[in-house]
Amino acid sequence: MNGEYNDKKRSFDTIEAVIDENVKNAEDTERLGIETGCFVCVEPRTRITETGYIKSRFLDDKLSAAILLGYAKYLKDNNITPSRKVYEHITVFEEVGHGASAPIADEVTELLSVDMGCVGEGLKCTERQVSICVKDSAGPYHYDVVKKLVSTAKENKIDYAADIYPHYASDADAAISGGADAKHGLIGPGVYASHGYERSHRDGVENTLKLIAAYV
Repeated sequence: MNGEYNDKKRSFDTIEAVIDENVKNAEDTERLGIETGCFVCVEPRTRITETGYIKSRFLDDKLSAAILLGYAKYLKDNNITPSRKVYEHITVFEEVGHGASAPIADEVTELLSVDMGCVGEGLKCTERQVSICVKDSAGPYHYDVVKKLVSTAKENKIDYAADIYPHYASDADAAISGGADAKHGLIGPGVYASHGYERSHRDGVENTLKLIAAYV
């Protein structure tokens, strides 16, 4: 037993990846084709409970990617044409900071980042709501967008929470930092325990999808 486990600093010197193969040294590992730069894949352990809770690793942000795909399917299935041109831009660089900083079309005048809503101490959002972020570490989101998101949620009786996330940043922030001349906002389903074994709820997913559909 390691009695000092809770006090250990998590670093490259104290964390290891265990390979489910019969290897004893670096040469054995390299013969499997594993070398520096390879991805370490973690079993997500996805589970949806009878009460609607969605539990998995990486809900931040595959859950919102699924919501955007669901919105596209909703438009197609119902033969709906939005009143304005809409791009669905799914990035893979949000966690390293530069997300949507470059490939934004010049004609884009508004950015709505669909990410995740934080659930925790001092915050209003729960897993069953859609979060409307008012301000994060990069500063406030555009007043017109936030105001319209809130009024849209109220008018359509969508369960939402408005919160401030001082340690959070989004693709919309990266786009603005990269020079995009657009209004920006941020919404997403409530997710508990981000970057761990995370939890959300079907209601949070549905409320986010409803807000996107009503707002756009």
